[in-house]
Amino acid sequence: MDSQRHVAVLAFPFGSHATPTMSLTRLLASSAPHVTFSFFSTATSNAALANTLSASVTPNLTLYDVSDGIPDGHVPSPTNPEEKIGLFMKSAYANFKSAMAAAAGGARVDCIISDSFLPFSADLAREMRATWVSLWTSALCSLSAHVHTDLLRENYNALSDDVPLECAPGLSHLRFRDLPEGVVSGDLDSPFARLACKVGREIHRADLIALNTCDGLEPEPALFGLRARLKRCLPIGHLNLLPGLPPEPDNEGCLLWLDRHEPEKVVYVSFGSIMSPPARELDTLALGLERSGRAFLWSMKEGERAKLPEGFVERTKGRGLMVGWAPQRAVLAHRAVGVFVNHCGWNSVMESLGGGVPMIGRPCLGDHRMNGRIVTHVWRVGVVFEEGFESEEEVVRALEVVLTDGEEMRGRARALKMVCARAVGEGGSSADNVGRLSDLVCGRL
Repeated sequence: MDSQRHVAVLAFPFGSHATPTMSLTRLLASSAPHVTFSFFSTATSNAALANTLSASVTPNLTLYDVSDGIPDGHVPSPTNPEEKIGLFMKSAYANFKSAMAAAAGGARVDCIISDSFLPFSADLAREMRATWVSLWTSALCSLSAHVHTDLLRENYNALSDDVPLECAPGLSHLRFRDLPEGVVSGDLDSPFARLACKVGREIHRADLIALNTCDGLEPEPALFGLRARLKRCLPIGHLNLLPGLPPEPDNEGCLLWLDRHEPEKVVYVSFGSIMSPPARELDTLALGLERSGRAFLWSMKEGERAKLPEGFVERTKGRGLMVGWAPQRAVLAHRAVGVFVNHCGWNSVMESLGGGVPMIGRPCLGDHRMNGRIVTHVWRVGVVFEEGFESEEEVVRALEVVLTDGEEMRGRARALKMVCARAVGEGGSSADNVGRLSDLVCGRL
């Protein structure tokens, strides 16, 4: 059934969503050389992915650009990521549909694999009479929050922030305050809140829901609760930890620099591409790092470095390395890295576990608080600043907790590393589930 099949992959081009989507696409394409795979995202997103694709892209996989929806001459606000998302989603249905019609010489689309944040894929798949696979790229608990949004709203009031989420299946390890903005609090009518709510209401229409997690990693009730509401949920991740992924470029010599340091002594700092802590907090973090005397590797775009304290880069040049981009998976796998300071995005959290590295987190938006709560209260592999970096002393103390007194924390992180490695390795649960997904995508089921 592989022959002449055409699979369209629709990426959500914001944050780090497209990266695991591409990882899955490459894996499926390489295992089914007679199937045509067309990957759709914005030009900006595809260009960023191209940096890691190198020459190892399989010949049956082609990238296609779709419009970002931004009108000519309009400059979106750099401080409001929801504006770009809103503009993109406004015309996404039509843009993806026309792009798919023109791809692969106009070949019929037999299967659509799409990020769950593109819920209109349900209608596209029905219109094209194609199988629909919805890919959830974050943690199980965040999907549960969107699936159970109506229930959570019914049980929420202004005094509920610290109340455990016992009203929703599989979420009792979290609190109302950990939920993403727009689920029960904040602007429930914002473009992203409406989108997330629609995701929760449409995802049940998928023929299969591929989950970017692995068995044995998250609390079991979370998966049981989802399977009670949805057709088929298949853990296939974590996709950024799959074996055989090509090495990321190290153009700024991060790994050579790390080679000069002792094991588990270096602080690695990197925040998300959409939003990082405000300048005041970055200032506090930098001064705390400086006061700690610790060696650090900080991945930060050069244009953002004006937010750091004056003279910080020069004063710490002997023990700190500032780079515009770092090969994160390889950095976190390096023996010298002892802690990862990040925004608690799911990819960052999972890549940290993939290296067996404990974390210091500063959640910024979306599912970050949920992930941070799992890091501290479920896995107990890190310290999270829920209210942000408020003082240099707190930063120094957190570094000491992890790097000096954190042997048990590191042990738990290493144990979770093994859970992930077994899942994605040969014969592992995620590897077997990817095989099942491939059978569905390629029409063997």
